[in-house]
Amino acid sequence: MFKKSLVLIAALFVSQFAQAQFGKILDKAKDKVGFDVPLSQEEAGNGLKEALNNGIGEAVDFLSAKDGYFKSPYKILLPEEAQKVVTKLKAVPGFSNVEADLTERMNRAAEDAATKAKPIFVNAIKKLTFQDAMNILMGNPDAATRYLEKTTFDPLYAEFKPIIQASLDKVNAREYWKSSVTAYNKIPLVTKTNPELDDHVTKMALKGMFTLVQKKEQGIRSDVGLRNSELLRKVFAKQDKK
Repeated sequence: MFKKSLVLIAALFVSQFAQAQFGKILDKAKDKVGFDVPLSQEEAGNGLKEALNNGIGEAVDFLSAKDGYFKSPYKILLPEEAQKVVTKLKAVPGFSNVEADLTERMNRAAEDAATKAKPIFVNAIKKLTFQDAMNILMGNPDAATRYLEKTTFDPLYAEFKPIIQASLDKVNAREYWKSSVTAYNKIPLVTKTNPELDDHVTKMALKGMFTLVQKKEQGIRSDVGLRNSELLRKVFAKQDKK
């Protein structure tokens, strides 16, 4: 009787151990083959918001630093029509270096303005609904960027433009450009050019910012190594399986 009891206890222990081992093996198998893991609405929303906050924070910090625009792929150049102006003005005393001077001043203004972008982005992210989050998560590779562009472009433009105007004025860029264009417009037989610079700089600064945000979005969508929290890994695993 005692031996039978020992055999039963041993069998029970082996059975429990086997079940535990099988559970571990099954969990590993699920990770390997990508079985669906239930994703709650709260997790989907919070995960996407975390990803957007991270990407936007990195983009804004990069562009608002010195040379964030000026010495990067997002450098703002003079308007296309300005090329005619600077070419002509190279021969006018006092304006031989007009393109280089204005280009640096425009980019410094954009770097100043970029410091104000983060709260506007954060406000838009807070308003994301679960359906918004799922549409973005399962949408195109640039779905988050396009959502942000749609919801934040106007408030960003309104915030950026006066800062850019003030920044351009701080280094006398708008007056310098007006003087340059005025001098150019006095040259016989040339097509007159608009002396306003701030709209161009504002739009190009925003274009550069959304381009960098899109790069950050594509990174976290395609590079598992950039998903640096359990929540990000779980949420974007759903996108990987679509």
